[in-house]
Amino acid sequence: MIQIHLIAAARPNFMKVAPLYHALRATDWAEPKLVHTGQHYDHNMSNAILQDLRVPEPDFHLGVGSGSHAEQTGGVMIAYEKVCLENRPDWIVVVGDVNSTAACAMVGTKLWIPVIHLEAGLRSGDRKMPEEINRLVTDSIADVLWTPSPDADENLLAEGVDADKIDRIGNIMIDSFEMLREGIECANTAAELDLESGQYALVTVHRPSNVDAAESLTPIVDALVQAAGSLPVVFVAHPRTINGLEKFSLKEKLADNSNIKLLEPVPYMRFMSLVTGARVVITDSGGLQEETTYLGIPCLTLRDNTERPVTVSMGTNKLVNARSLAENLQTVLDGKWHKGTRPPLWDGKTAERAVEFLAQRSQQQ
Repeated sequence: MIQIHLIAAARPNFMKVAPLYHALRATDWAEPKLVHTGQHYDHNMSNAILQDLRVPEPDFHLGVGSGSHAEQTGGVMIAYEKVCLENRPDWIVVVGDVNSTAACAMVGTKLWIPVIHLEAGLRSGDRKMPEEINRLVTDSIADVLWTPSPDADENLLAEGVDADKIDRIGNIMIDSFEMLREGIECANTAAELDLESGQYALVTVHRPSNVDAAESLTPIVDALVQAAGSLPVVFVAHPRTINGLEKFSLKEKLADNSNIKLLEPVPYMRFMSLVTGARVVITDSGGLQEETTYLGIPCLTLRDNTERPVTVSMGTNKLVNARSLAENLQTVLDGKWHKGTRPPLWDGKTAERAVEFLAQRSQQQ
């Protein structure tokens, strides 16, 4: 049996790992092992996600927790190196762009264990984003690059990556959605909140550039209060966002508005139930840009750039800021938002293709 370590650290990682875990378990040659680095340690941000996605308790839990970028990266490297030395895998699959992604990729590369980067080739062009640095580091040392879209392939080739290392497999986030579609539809979270499907805005904001300074978070809060004058707003707030709202005395401005519902993070199926019922999504999340494109839901992304430009060029996404939020929201409400299309291979079968490519590469070793 070929042993494969699947690295999960943050909420989006779990969504991407789960379909691959199930697809590998269905083979007669692969033995997937889940490694939870503990980078996200809140129950709603990790354990509850695993339960929704039907993934068992991790085989290895590094328990790194919070800290600076250096502390997290170093802590993961130290802890994961010990795991590899005692339980050496045949392959390591790292996911996305968090600190654990780059850390585990470096451990694997230095121990001469082949590393695969799932969701490779994404670029925002903004090196002030920690995620961009993690993407660049991981892609430069990984042995195999699994990409979600043609632009990702182009980015890697432009950086001099050997084409033989690149396998375009599609978007594995869609696999998670389709795997749990029935449960998502049954969740009916909007009804629990006394909201009518298709008649509310869903908001998630968590990036440091948006929530760590009063000068960036205040205009966003003001814009959301203004938006609440047009339709109900559901704000699912990341712990980091709650900290910012409290630190800058902005939480009451949201909590006191009867047309705004401020929620803590919710499990995946209940959250995606909110997404599918939204008239519009306002976010700075990478994954939501993809999911709204797949579902055909207008998405206003509060960022200057995106590592998922295909969601803008082909999908329903648009980059906005707090000043232009009201104008773009009105375009949505007027029914004039552009209709997008689904990118190729965003079809719920990405994990199957990944397993096929991995089987071929394993035979070649």
